[in-house]
Amino acid sequence: QVRLVESGGGLVQPGDSLRISCSASGRTFTIPIMGWFRRAPGQEREFVAGIRRSDGATYYRDSVKGRFTISRENANNTVTLQIETLEPGDTAVYYCAAGSNPRRYVYYGQGTQVTVSS
Repeated sequence: QVRLVESGGGLVQPGDSLRISCSASGRTFTIPIMGWFRRAPGQEREFVAGIRRSDGATYYRDSVKGRFTISRENANNTVTLQIETLEPGDTAVYYCAAGSNPRRYVYYGQGTQVTVSS
């Protein structure tokens, strides 16, 4: 099993930047891929970004390219999502996820709320 714990969400203003992090524990050798999903109010959960832990290859949802940056620190089994120029449409619960390949995320964290409002 793998446990994922997110941190760093909160209330921010439009245009602000925010960094959210995820720490993985347990059988982390079984999760070559880590990433982020989000669920906005009344919406389905959607993929945001992913990263391959071995070489740092990244994957992004088209709508967030240029504003979102995912990175990893394998020594600490952490993955971070840096979000620039936040918009009200970024308001969502952000979930850390992990899995065996970019199309198969098996584990999810409890989520961290990001609210963008003036």
